[in-house]
Amino acid sequence: MKIAIFGGSFDPVHTGHIEVVKKALHELDIDKIIIVPTYLNPFKKRFFAPPALRVRWLKKAFMPFKNVDISLYEIENQRPTYTIETTQYLKKKYKNIEKIYIIIGADNLKDLKKWYKYRHLNKIAEFVIATRGQEKIPAKYKKIKVNVPVSSTQLRKKPIRRYLPKIVAGEIIRFYKKASGHRHSNDQ
Repeated sequence: MKIAIFGGSFDPVHTGHIEVVKKALHELDIDKIIIVPTYLNPFKKRFFAPPALRVRWLKKAFMPFKNVDISLYEIENQRPTYTIETTQYLKKKYKNIEKIYIIIGADNLKDLKKWYKYRHLNKIAEFVIATRGQEKIPAKYKKIKVNVPVSSTQLRKKPIRRYLPKIVAGEIIRFYKKASGHRHSNDQ
């Protein structure tokens, strides 16, 4: 079995994340992609939307997809969890794994060597880089080109409907508007 792990805060999930999954399923030789929402990213101090809400949004957004699982492993740990821990957990859960890809955004590439037990992780998995723009990615990495010019950080500040999964767009917009304490003028 060949799997891809796609982890992140998904705070909120957006059309860029969906595009990464679609392209990974189409372009990588995998049987399954496992989406792993973090409880709290080890490089961050807090999350905005609570974990249960982010999981609900992910489940709704990816409901129509075959060969996509959402792992609650890191959420259930209720602490920052390192990718090496998650990878080892998933290796035990999904038997007979012959190949593991770990999909990361190009913005994470600069800190990749700072990841906990990076060298070991690099031996047991292959990194795939999801690009958003014209970032230069070293040739040793597989790439997934995603042409969705938005980030979760931008959407927390100003939720824009066209970049959110239709099934949860209204819910996400209401949450971030309420969380920010003021109304945003452009939620197209």
